[in-house]
Amino acid sequence: MKLEILAKRDAKTIYRDGDRVLKVFDESFKKSDILNEALNQARVEETGLNIPKILEVTKVDGKWAIISEYIEGENLATLMAEHPKKRKKYLELFVDLQMEVHTKRAPLLNKLKDKMMRKISETNLDATTRYELHTRLEGMPTHTKVCHGDFNPSNIIIRPDKTPFILDWSHATQGNASADVARTYLLFSLAAEKGEADPELADKYLKLFCQKSDTARQYVQQWLPIVAASQSVKGKPEEREFLLKWVNVVDYE
Repeated sequence: MKLEILAKRDAKTIYRDGDRVLKVFDESFKKSDILNEALNQARVEETGLNIPKILEVTKVDGKWAIISEYIEGENLATLMAEHPKKRKKYLELFVDLQMEVHTKRAPLLNKLKDKMMRKISETNLDATTRYELHTRLEGMPTHTKVCHGDFNPSNIIIRPDKTPFILDWSHATQGNASADVARTYLLFSLAAEKGEADPELADKYLKLFCQKSDTARQYVQQWLPIVAASQSVKGKPEEREFLLKWVNVVDYE
């Protein structure tokens, strides 16, 4: 079997094998996390969104692997970088797709609030800050919308027929859409911090999303410290440092 490497990430490698994609995990990944990722994707499939279908969960050379459809097309992040004059149009498409995700329901997905409560407890923040974050999270409205959890242009593929597909549902939950938006805002901000994206893109995205969805910007901003803290548990040290700067970005009341 001759495999083409599409991407290498920490502890996993993504290969193409004809019309299939193999995501192969190394031994550091817990089996339960891999099976949960496949289950997330299968549950989101049932909502009718355009996503790659799960074909198989198996082992490749002794390593667990999730096999799904290969979607031919161009990555939205690449399109935005290569066609700056069309960036506004692409950002509109990006926001429309995220809003479409939020219209879906998948009652068996893990609950976003529960996941964030657990992640905040796992941080090395002091007890007072953790208490403030838990209290703030508990007070936020509970919704049941499908949330992607890592919604960024690199996870959007545009097929030759212009149909967009959304990839990577490993972080999917059901919860409040504004938490999902706060996560995307932080991803854009982190990319800008690294010099990988337009510094104004995060604010342009947030302004556009709030306009299209009739959401108050202040409401999304209330989620920023919560989301930043919950995301700071993992990742590279410089990313954790960046996220922790956002934990106190909104003064606690």
